[in-house]
Amino acid sequence: MTRNRDISDRWSAARSPKPGQVGWRSPKGGARPKPPVARSVSGAAPQRPATPPPPPPPPPPHRPVQPQDSHQAAAPVPPAPEENRPRWRMNGWFWAILTVAISGGIGFTAVALLLKLPAVPNCPATFWPTASASMRLYCAQLAANKQTTKDLLEAIALVEVLPGDHALRPEINRQVELWSLDILKIGEEQFQAGKLTEAVAVARKIPSHVPAFKLVQDQIDRWEGIWKQAEEIYQQGEQQLRQSNWNQAFREAVRLSAVRNNYWATTRYEELVDKIQLGREESGKLDQAYKLYKSNNVDNILQAIKLAEEISPSSYAYKEAQDLIADSSSQLIKIAQNRLDKRDWQGVMEIANKLPAKLKLDEMQADLTNLAQAISRAEEGTVSGLEVAIANAQSLTPARPLYDKAQQLLGRWQLEIQDVARLQKARDYAQTPTVNNLVAAIAEAQLVPSNNPRYSEANTQIKQWTNQVQTLEDRPILTRAEEVASFGGVASLEAAIQEASAIGSGRALYQEAQNKIGQWRRNAQRLQDQPYLDQASSLASAGNYPAAISSAQQIRPGRTLHSEAQGKISSWQAEIQGQQRLQEAYQSAASATPQALANAIRVARQVPNSSKSRASVPEVVNRWAYQILSMAQERSSTNVSDAIAIGKLIPSGTAAYPAAQSQIQAWQRSLEPIYLTPPPQPITELAEPVN
Repeated sequence: MTRNRDISDRWSAARSPKPGQVGWRSPKGGARPKPPVARSVSGAAPQRPATPPPPPPPPPPHRPVQPQDSHQAAAPVPPAPEENRPRWRMNGWFWAILTVAISGGIGFTAVALLLKLPAVPNCPATFWPTASASMRLYCAQLAANKQTTKDLLEAIALVEVLPGDHALRPEINRQVELWSLDILKIGEEQFQAGKLTEAVAVARKIPSHVPAFKLVQDQIDRWEGIWKQAEEIYQQGEQQLRQSNWNQAFREAVRLSAVRNNYWATTRYEELVDKIQLGREESGKLDQAYKLYKSNNVDNILQAIKLAEEISPSSYAYKEAQDLIADSSSQLIKIAQNRLDKRDWQGVMEIANKLPAKLKLDEMQADLTNLAQAISRAEEGTVSGLEVAIANAQSLTPARPLYDKAQQLLGRWQLEIQDVARLQKARDYAQTPTVNNLVAAIAEAQLVPSNNPRYSEANTQIKQWTNQVQTLEDRPILTRAEEVASFGGVASLEAAIQEASAIGSGRALYQEAQNKIGQWRRNAQRLQDQPYLDQASSLASAGNYPAAISSAQQIRPGRTLHSEAQGKISSWQAEIQGQQRLQEAYQSAASATPQALANAIRVARQVPNSSKSRASVPEVVNRWAYQILSMAQERSSTNVSDAIAIGKLIPSGTAAYPAAQSQIQAWQRSLEPIYLTPPPQPITELAEPVN
C-alpha cells in the first residue's frame, strides 16, 4: 500500500510487534498503548472514561485492541483460533457494539478485543482512504500519547475526517476535546516558561471547528493579560531604578514575584533584584564620584572619572556615569584652557600628562602639550623664545581641538615679538644704572603701547627704573641733610630739616626723608623744651609745686616733651591736693570732738595715693580713731547710749575699729532689761490625822 501523507513518518519507529516476534505479549499480560493524559488550562488532569470507543464491524485486516482502564492503555492482542470463535450473526454484533459506543459504555479497544482481530494495526503503513473508523481512532490515540503539539494535531486531523453522524462521533468528540485541552496545556507550559509567542502559536493551531476552540481566545487573552501586567510591573521597577528609588523598585520586584507566571515570578524577578542590588552599589560609587568632580581639583576629577568608568554598561547608572565622565573631561579641558589664558604652562602640562587614555583625547592632549611648551618658551621674554612659541602655535591646523586657542596666543606673541626687542634694548640701557642711561631705558620702554601684551611688563620696568633715577637724584640731598644734622644744636637740625624737605612727595626717597625729618624735628624740640622741664623739676624738689606746674605748662601740645610735661604736672597737682586735704583734716581734728575727729579721718583718707602726704595718713587716722574710742569709754560711765553712738563714729579700716565694735556690743548687752524669776509658791501639806 501507499503511505498516507497525513501520517508522520515518525510512527515507523513505533510499530507494534506481530505475534511471534520479539516484544509481542499476550492479551492477559501484554503491554498496552498508553493514552494521552490531558490536563485543563489550570494544570489539573481531567478524568477520562476508562473504555475507548468501539470499532466498526469489519474484522480484517485489522487486529482488535484490548479495552483500556484507568491504569492501563489499550494494547494489541493475538487473534483467537478460528474454531473457538462464536458463530453469531455479524449484524447483531455491529448494532450491539454501536449501541454501546453511543452510550459511552465500551471503548474502541474493548470492541477490538471482543472481536479478536487477527493482527495489530500498523498505523504508519496504513492506507487511510480505505482505513476504518476504528483504525483511525486507534492510531489517533497512539499519536496523541506522544503529547506533542504536532502529534496531537495529527490525532485530531486523523479522526475529524469522519462524518458528524458516524457511530463513533461521540467518542471522537470526547477525545478531540481532551486532545485540544492537551494542546492548551502545552501552550500553558510554554507560557510559564516565558515563551508567550510560542504559547499563542500553539493555542491558535487548535482547529476552529472543535468544541475546545472557544477556550483558545480566552486562554490567549489570559496569557497576554498576565504578560502585560508583568511587563508593566517590570518597567515600573526599571523606572524607579533610573530614579535611584531603591525601596520602591524592590516593592515592584515583590509585586512581580506574585505574578501568575513562573518566568516572570522567578527569572525576571531575580533579574530585577540583581539590578536593584547592583544599582545601590553603583549609585554610592557614583555619588562619591560626583563629590570629587565638584571639587574642581584636577586629581579629584581624575579620580571621579576612574570611579565612573567602573560602572558596568548593564547598570541603570551607566548613562549617568558616562555623562559624568564626559562632564569631567570637559571640566579638565576647561581648567587647562584657563591655565593657558593665565600662561600657566606648568599647570597645563600637569593636566596633559594625567589625561586617561580611555578618554580618547589624544589630539587634545597633544595640543595642550604643544601650547604649554610654546608658552614656556614665550615666557623667556626673548625674541628667539617667541619665535619658537609662534612656530609651535602655527603647527596646529584648523582641524585640531585647540586651534582657536593657538590662534589667540599666536596673535599675542606676534604683537609681543616687536616690543620684546624694545624692552630688551631698554634693559641694555639700564645695565649701567646712570641717570642718563635709566632715562633712555624709560623712554624706550614707553614706546610699548598699552594694548600690547608686554605693556604690563614694560610698565613695571619703567616704575623700577624711575625709582632708580629718583634715588640717584635725591640721595645727595638726603646725604647733605644728614651731614648738617650731625653737628647738633637746634639751628643745625632745623637746617637739615629744610634741606631734606626738598625731596617731594611721590619720590623714591620721600618716605625715608620724612622719617629723617621727623627724627630731627623731635631732637630740636627736645633741645628747646628740656630747660622748661628741668626748671619745673627743680622747683618741685624745693616744694614749690605751683611754680613747677607753671614752668612745665610752657611746653605746648604737639611738642616732643609735651606728654612727659603733662605727666609731671599731674603728679605735682596730686601732691598739692594731698597737702590741702591733710591740712583740712588737721584743722577739723583741732576741735577735738568725736564728730570733728571722724570728719578729720574722712578728709585725710581723700589724700591721693600718688601724693607724698599719703604716707602720714595711716598714722594720724589711727590716732584720731583711738581718741574717739577713748571719748566713748569716758561717756559710758554716765550715758551708755551716748557712748555707743560715739563708738559708731570710728570708721572701719582703722586700728581702733575692732576694739570699738567689741565695746559697743558689750554696752548694748548692758542696756538689755533683766527679768527676775519669781520665787516658788509654798506648798501647804495636810497633816494626816493621828489614829
